[in-house]
Amino acid sequence: MCDLLAFPMYAISPPATQSLLEAMVELLAQYGTAAQPVWPDDLLTHWRDDRLLLSQTCGYPLMSQLPAVRLVGAFHYQAPGCSGCDYRSWLVARDPQALLTDFHGLRAVANSLDSHSGYNALRWMAAQHGITFSRLLLSGGHRQSLAAVREARADIAAIDCVSWALLARYAPDELRGLHIIGETPAAPGLPLITSARTSATQHAMLCAVLHQLVSDPRWRHVCDASLISGFSPMQRHDYQRVLTWEQQAAGWGVTRL
Repeated sequence: MCDLLAFPMYAISPPATQSLLEAMVELLAQYGTAAQPVWPDDLLTHWRDDRLLLSQTCGYPLMSQLPAVRLVGAFHYQAPGCSGCDYRSWLVARDPQALLTDFHGLRAVANSLDSHSGYNALRWMAAQHGITFSRLLLSGGHRQSLAAVREARADIAAIDCVSWALLARYAPDELRGLHIIGETPAAPGLPLITSARTSATQHAMLCAVLHQLVSDPRWRHVCDASLISGFSPMQRHDYQRVLTWEQQAAGWGVTRL
């Protein structure tokens, strides 16, 4: 039975994420589906769980580590840097006048090696400009990457533009002293996924529920709290460009801390 429900990727405001989970539980119940909200710690194990009804992952692990899961679609976000279901990363540093080329031989920080927005996009940008960072700090999350730059433990980071917008709303102090100095190209937004065991009927139901979530005025305040403005069904091939970036950045060199 597939019943696990989570939105782990943009849980910057736990009350906003909790409201989103509660809305989905109510909507799913209208279709006769009981969902169990969870707050996973081990994301890869969670995404691979056969009981997964709906969760959100990143395009990079979707294509590189999650071959069996079924793709449902992606939310649209009302954040600068987003267009439809696409998003991008901001290049963030302490000096507002800095250029990406100024960071050759300096220290980068990324949330994790399986993140498109924090790692894959950053190394692609570095490769395009012939830049090699002296060290790579792995922080564990975008908020921790911002802290590393703010505290001068690293010099540059790539930060998901939705995460940046949510922090600007809910935790603006975490952005103090930091500046956007550039941006990556757009990529498909974070995928909403379900287990390979989810039937075609359940998959269609999930799409219907997500469309209702973003279009029914009853849930407008819930979506607004998480900056959600729409939903689009997606196909796995829509995320091929994420792997293309990885291939194009294959020669990018960095010494990991």
